[in-house]
Amino acid sequence: MSVRFKGTDLRPVFAEAVANQCRVILVKEQGVYFLAEPGERRPDGRQKLIAYSVGCNPDVDAFDDWWELARAEFGGDDFGQLFDPHDGVCALILSGEDDLEVSATATHLCGRQLPAPSQPPFRWLLLFWCSSPCGTHARLQPGK
Repeated sequence: MSVRFKGTDLRPVFAEAVANQCRVILVKEQGVYFLAEPGERRPDGRQKLIAYSVGCNPDVDAFDDWWELARAEFGGDDFGQLFDPHDGVCALILSGEDDLEVSATATHLCGRQLPAPSQPPFRWLLLFWCSSPCGTHARLQPGK
């Protein structure tokens, strides 16, 4: 199982992080989403740019649906993991048209670049990042 982030939602978040010279955070809390570490805020105090994974957005998905998908993929605990938007697959998502698929094991967060659904299948690239080693795949270590 995995979750998918639309590249069209991710690119503004990654671009904000690059502009602010900061990292992006993958968060599992009220949904599953990426945001820039110190991003612009809305008047209500919420972060302005947030990229929710497909199916895990509490603003549009039913609570039981997004909660179960997030729990099934990432477990019951909330977390935040920092990544450098200039590295590996994050940089490719920022500069391309692809989506990002994220999956998890008990010890790893892994992501790979996927063509957006409107793109032909030959655009599949096997580029990976992990928060710890994922076998023989290339890795992107989270920002420090």
